[in-house]
Amino acid sequence: MAKFKVPHTLTLLFSMMVLAMIATWLVPQGFFATETLANGRTAVIPGTFTLVEERQYLTPWQLLTAIPRAFASAQDVIFFVMILGGVLSIARATGTVDALIGRLLERHGTKPHMLIFMVVFCFAMASSFIGTAGEYIPFVLILVALCRAMRLDAMTAVGMTVAGYGIGYGVSAFNPFTVLIAQQIADLPPMSGNWLRFAIFVPFVLIGFHHVWSYAKTVLADPANSMVADLPCPLGDKTEVHYPTLALNHKLILASFVGTIALVAYGIKVHGWYLYELSACFIAWGIFAAIIGRISADTAAQKFIDGAMELTTTAMLIGVARGISLVMEDGQILHSLVHGMSLPLSYVGAEAAAVGMLIIQTLLNFFVPSGSGQAYVTMPLMVPLADLLHIPRQVAVLAYQFGDGFSNMIIPTNAVLMGIIGIAGIPYGHWFRFCLPLILKLMLASSVVLVLAVVFGYGVELQPPM
Repeated sequence: MAKFKVPHTLTLLFSMMVLAMIATWLVPQGFFATETLANGRTAVIPGTFTLVEERQYLTPWQLLTAIPRAFASAQDVIFFVMILGGVLSIARATGTVDALIGRLLERHGTKPHMLIFMVVFCFAMASSFIGTAGEYIPFVLILVALCRAMRLDAMTAVGMTVAGYGIGYGVSAFNPFTVLIAQQIADLPPMSGNWLRFAIFVPFVLIGFHHVWSYAKTVLADPANSMVADLPCPLGDKTEVHYPTLALNHKLILASFVGTIALVAYGIKVHGWYLYELSACFIAWGIFAAIIGRISADTAAQKFIDGAMELTTTAMLIGVARGISLVMEDGQILHSLVHGMSLPLSYVGAEAAAVGMLIIQTLLNFFVPSGSGQAYVTMPLMVPLADLLHIPRQVAVLAYQFGDGFSNMIIPTNAVLMGIIGIAGIPYGHWFRFCLPLILKLMLASSVVLVLAVVFGYGVELQPPM
C-alpha cells in the first residue's frame, strides 16, 4: 500500500477553495441585516437572518477569478511580508544577524530551554497588550538560524513563535483588535475583567512552552526525530562555524531595530497604524542598516530584491488562503454558517453553552480569520444568546477570544501563520501534525476556565440592565 503523502500547501489551499465553492451549492444561502456603528465598522443585527429568495450558484469561472481578487484583498499582508524579507536580507548582509546569533550562543548556547521560554513569553506579552502578529515575521529566520546552531530545527523556531503569538491573543489582557472590540459590542467597560486574564496568562504560556520544549528535547536526543528532517533548511545547506564579533555598528543596527519595534508599537496604539505604516518603518530601518553597515546602494538594492524573491512562495500561500473566505462571502453562506452554529446553544445549559461558544468561535475563525472581523460578525449574536442562557457577557467575550486566538495557530486561512511557516519552509501538513496536540491542550484548559467562569459568575456584576 502506497504511503499517504500530504499535498503541497498550495494544493491543499486551492482544494479548500474548491470545497468552499461546492459548499455554496449545498448550504442554504442567507444573510443578517447589518448596521454601521459609531466607529464606522459594520455589525450584524441579531434576529434578522433571512434566506435568499433565489440561490446563486458560484461557477468554476468565479472560483478562478476569486484568486486574483484574493491577492488584491490580501495585498497589504503580502507586500508587508516581502518588504520584511528584503529588509532582513539587508540586515544579514551587514553581518548583524550572524553576530547576534554568535553572541546569544556564547551566553545561552547550552540552555535552549531558556531561549524557548523567553521567546514564547515575550511574544505572548506583546500580542496580549498591543495585538502584534505580523510583526513577528522578521524574527522567524533569525530564530531558525539560532535553533540550527543549537542543534534544533526550523519547527522549533516556528513553534515558539506561533505559540507565543496565538496564546498571547487567546488570553489577551486588552488586545485593542479583539478584546476591546468584543467588550464594546457586549456593552461592557473597556479592559474590564482583566484580573482573570492576567491570572491565566502564565499557566497558558507554560502549556505552550512545555509543548515546544518537549518536542525540542526529542530533536536534541536524535535529529532523526525532527518533523522536518526530510526538508531542506530555509537557510541553505551551509553550516556556519565562526560568527563575527558583535561590533559597534552591529550594536547600532540592533538598537535601531529595537527602536523601530518601539515606534511600531507606539504607532499601533496611539495612531492606529497598520501594515502600510509598519512597512514604511521597516524600510527606513533597512536604509539605516545599510548606511551603518557600510553597504553600497547597489548591494543593498540587490539584497533587498533577493530577500523579497525568497518569499514569493509565501506570498502565493497568503493570497490563496484569503481566497477561501472570499468564496464563502461571494456564495452568501458565511452568515448561514454563523446562524446554524449558534442555534444548538439555546438548547443546552449555561456551562455547556459557554464551551459551545468556544467551539463555534474556533470553527468560525476558519471562515473569518480576522479577529476584529469575527467580533463584529459573531458577538452581536452571542451576547443576546448569553443573556438568554444566563451566561455573563464577560464569559461570552472570553469564549470569543479563546476561540479566535488559539485557532489562529492552526487555521490555513490565517495569512500571518501561512507567512511564518512559509518563510521557515515548513509545509502546512507538517505544521498541522505539530500544532494539533497543542491546540487540544489549550482547548481543554480554556474549557475548564469557561466552566469555572460560569459557575463563579465571572463578570456578572458588570452585566448591563436588561
